[in-house]
Amino acid sequence: MSKDLTESKVIAALDWAYEKAVNGVAGLDSAQEIAQGYKKPNQTPYEQANSLIRWQNAKAGTSGFITGLGGFLVMPVTIPANLASVMYVQIRMIAAIAHLGGYDLRDDKVKTLVYSCMAGNAAKDILKDVGIQIGKKVTQNAIKNISKSTITAINRRVGFRLLTKFGEKGVVNLGKAIPLLGGVIGATFDITSTNLIGNIARDAFTPKND
Repeated sequence: MSKDLTESKVIAALDWAYEKAVNGVAGLDSAQEIAQGYKKPNQTPYEQANSLIRWQNAKAGTSGFITGLGGFLVMPVTIPANLASVMYVQIRMIAAIAHLGGYDLRDDKVKTLVYSCMAGNAAKDILKDVGIQIGKKVTQNAIKNISKSTITAINRRVGFRLLTKFGEKGVVNLGKAIPLLGGVIGATFDITSTNLIGNIARDAFTPKND
């Protein structure tokens, strides 16, 4: 495992996490399967997303949750195992919320919007530059107007933002110190950032005033 993270490695890890989240992994529910469990006829997509976020926070906060993922996921070797696990959980949550909002998770443009939510509050500025305002439902026309070059630009900005965030938390060079399995991984899960990311995804894909 390389000790140094780079922007390209972060983007590659996002791609890995998204593929696993959408296509599913034996023993773990896919994003679509999780979303199905929250589709209640008496609730709006916004309310459904809130329930999903609360479930994710409660489940992820339990001891050994992240550690247990190691039994199902083959981690990418380019980033620390704990980061890969957390990115998978957060990407799957965002994708599930997008599915609740009726978005096609196979669309590369939707995938880029999912990645944007990983940037937390910075997602608002990243998406505003392409004419998307968080808090208002992203229309299909707005998605169609996202070009390939814009997708690349957004992904790079998200990669840079995550790389900066990981550096601030002092986890960029922790790879060789963290075992694939073990209690250390479980202790690193950041419920606060996961809740923030979930709320950003909710407001982007299932806004309250839709």
